[in-house]
Amino acid sequence: MADSKHPIDFASATTLVAASMIGAGVYTTSGYTLSALGDPWQVITAWVVGGAIAICGAIGYASLASHFTQSGGEYLFLSRTWHPVAGLMAGWVSLLAGFTGAIAVAALGLEQYLEPMLPSIALPRRWLAIGCVLVAALLHTVGVRSAARIQDLIVALKLLMIVGFIIFAVVSTNHWQGIPAANVDQATKGWDLITFANQLVWISFSYLGFNAAIYVSGEVRDAKRNVPRAMIAGTLVVWILYVILNAIFVLAPSAAEITAEENRAQVAAIAANVIAGEQFATFVRAVIVISLFTSVSALVMTGPRVYAKMADDGFFPSRFCFEGAPPVRAIWFQAILAMIAIWVTSLKDLLGYLGMTLSLCSALTVSMLFVLRRRQADIWMPAYGIPAAIYVLATIVLAVLYAIGEPASALAAGMTLLVGVILYPWLKNRSIEPESS
Repeated sequence: MADSKHPIDFASATTLVAASMIGAGVYTTSGYTLSALGDPWQVITAWVVGGAIAICGAIGYASLASHFTQSGGEYLFLSRTWHPVAGLMAGWVSLLAGFTGAIAVAALGLEQYLEPMLPSIALPRRWLAIGCVLVAALLHTVGVRSAARIQDLIVALKLLMIVGFIIFAVVSTNHWQGIPAANVDQATKGWDLITFANQLVWISFSYLGFNAAIYVSGEVRDAKRNVPRAMIAGTLVVWILYVILNAIFVLAPSAAEITAEENRAQVAAIAANVIAGEQFATFVRAVIVISLFTSVSALVMTGPRVYAKMADDGFFPSRFCFEGAPPVRAIWFQAILAMIAIWVTSLKDLLGYLGMTLSLCSALTVSMLFVLRRRQADIWMPAYGIPAAIYVLATIVLAVLYAIGEPASALAAGMTLLVGVILYPWLKNRSIEPESS
């Protein structure tokens, strides 16, 4: 019999993770990354390293999710473990970057790939992206169970089409143009640590959806068991897909073709065109449009749960609270913010800023695992907490190197992290002191 209070099962939680991860980043980043690094093998290495860091982060989050089984994400973990001000900081990072910015990136990426498929009609720029957000908001206004089931079907279809693309590309390697040049470049191209770190920060944004299931923990059946499993399983699957996909993206076309300024944000379609022509490129565009819509849908679904938890604690207006029914006000508040972000910014501007901001917030969250360990010895810590420690350390090192190479983006990320701290004195008097666990 269906559980109306816990409508999300393990499969839905896993597809939510996959939908949140497989977004605009994987289909748009490698053109910019190859342009910066100059060597396809370095690009592939960056995706391997980024995935290893993400797995470590997912294991750290799994430990926290086994301890906290309510919805709320980083806000819940930090406010219950450290201090409400830390939770408020994470909540505002989620509001400004984690969901608003991420929805904007996915919707803008969708527009990049959808527009060439449409008839030659002069549509205003960004209206396709805004329409995507509106449709996702309407879908999740209907109800959690129906939206989750629709999303399960779309994600399953998306994964099947991605696997189909990979198989077709692999059996067509005789058409690949980038491998000979890449083998020559490998012998002559050096490694620039700062540049490599900067690109890893961009790539880290594509992996950050590994924590998606924690935002709906309170609605997941047997959350203590299923949320950790969903995060780790979803991240492993996506890591494998990402490495294979990006190997195809940077080795099938020539480097000159995909690093041309007009092509960098459409690297997947360029690769598909080289492999099998324009019809296959159109098919791949359709796969990516479906993929990016599920990302927008997943983010529209998960974000409002954070705001509902903040409202429960008094840091957001009480109208954002919800019990059982979809958080309609929070969903539309999130959708409006995302549409504003789409209107005022660009895809390239968002990628590095979001990667750094969200990675630092995630690293701070994972570090709370060690705080909990000091307080109680029985908390679950796989591999003695080594993966969690690797994630925190790697994220901090990358942030420092990124700040050296991109000080303006680093400053914007730092200011975003401080918003919650600045607002706390004005909000603490109306907040509700949270329970310790």
